[in-house]
Amino acid sequence: MNCNKIKNRIDRCERCGTCCKKGGPALHTEDKSLIVNGCIPLKNLFTIREGEPAFDNIKNRLSPAESDIIKIAAKPLSSECIFYNSALKGCDIYKTRPLECRVLFCKNTKEIIDIYNKNRLTRKDILENTKTLWELINDHQQKCSYEKLNNLSFIYKNRNSDEIKQEINEIVAYDHHLRDVLIEKSSTYSDLINFLFGKPLKTHNYF
Repeated sequence: MNCNKIKNRIDRCERCGTCCKKGGPALHTEDKSLIVNGCIPLKNLFTIREGEPAFDNIKNRLSPAESDIIKIAAKPLSSECIFYNSALKGCDIYKTRPLECRVLFCKNTKEIIDIYNKNRLTRKDILENTKTLWELINDHQQKCSYEKLNNLSFIYKNRNSDEIKQEINEIVAYDHHLRDVLIEKSSTYSDLINFLFGKPLKTHNYF
């Protein structure tokens, strides 16, 4: 058997699409220009908020996000990255793909491990100059923080308090109401809502 052929198979991407089918990458500060220049539209992003349970691919477990994790969305009813072209077995934004996509090589994961948790892009990096919108996001983050909800949920499960249950329900209702109000104000926000405020709190179970 030709050892050079074996080496070539190991050293280059085989375009199997496995990494793209497992979901979109998280973005890093090095990727901000891709958003600013319109290569990656905000409508194709979603946010895992600080404190939200997120699967850590390096630790291979669920753990609370230490900060915002901005990710490229998946296709509807699928885990495939929205930019993965299954017919061509390639990426529709290959020339402007994010950092994680550039360094990931499934046969040697050292580079992706080295940068995985470093310089994560946040909503503040993208939106802090949009004063009114950023203030709304910041207010939502404070009122609907996962740390607060997890603490309340823990207390409820130990005390079964109606007062605590009501407080949790009010936070979840506020999260839902804020999304509806923003979409009613401008339909433009309907595609951005999960980027702006993360996953709806009503999808979690606190009781």
